Amino acid sequence: MPTAATWSHPIGVWFGAIGTLALFSLIYRENRVYRLFEHIFIGLAAGYLIKTTWTEVLGPQWFTPLFHDGQWPWALVAGFGLLFYTIFSRKHSWMSRIAIGALMGFAAGQAFQTTASDYIPQIRKSFKPLFVTPDQIPLGSGLTTLGIGLNNLLFVFIMVTVLTYFFFSFEQKNKVVAASARTGRLMLMFAFGAIFGSTVMARMALLIDRVWFLMHNWLHLQ
Repeated sequence: MPTAATWSHPIGVWFGAIGTLALFSLIYRENRVYRLFEHIFIGLAAGYLIKTTWTEVLGPQWFTPLFHDGQWPWALVAGFGLLFYTIFSRKHSWMSRIAIGALMGFAAGQAFQTTASDYIPQIRKSFKPLFVTPDQIPLGSGLTTLGIGLNNLLFVFIMVTVLTYFFFSFEQKNKVVAASARTGRLMLMFAFGAIFGSTVMARMALLIDRVWFLMHNWLHLQ
């Protein structure tokens, strides 16, 4: 990654300023300058990815154990990886399906493990007590049993209404169920609005950083 010393060099500053202005030209309309720097950025990102793949994955986890530590079974991994390139041969393309299928199996297993580690704790923590005792108050939090109880009650209310909204297996003719579903939809809109607001703030932070770079590092305006 570029360091502060890199961007303090005049060549780095001018390259960053020209690239920033070229990308900002999209605000006016799409043009050739924008497309040129877009392709340059994609090329730099691809080159950086290749370099990172070697220095952080292939080099320390495959090349070093195989050629420096003498762990010869890692050579089988190279043969397995070469199976992916048989997709370019009509005669041997069936061999690539073996590698692709094995990779998809490993990826699916990791996805299941990640999903379980992410969502099972959330499901466990959704069971909140509505009647809080003093021993359940975190030390030093300054909260009261009434405050935690009301917060848990609001949490359970929102969770139930949102889950009711996603009950699509039967028609919601009951007035209570229909009202709960409408409330859940409203709560979802609140949540999506907060997520969108945080996304806009993140984009604004990036914009402010680029404007600060142009004014401070490039134009030297205090």
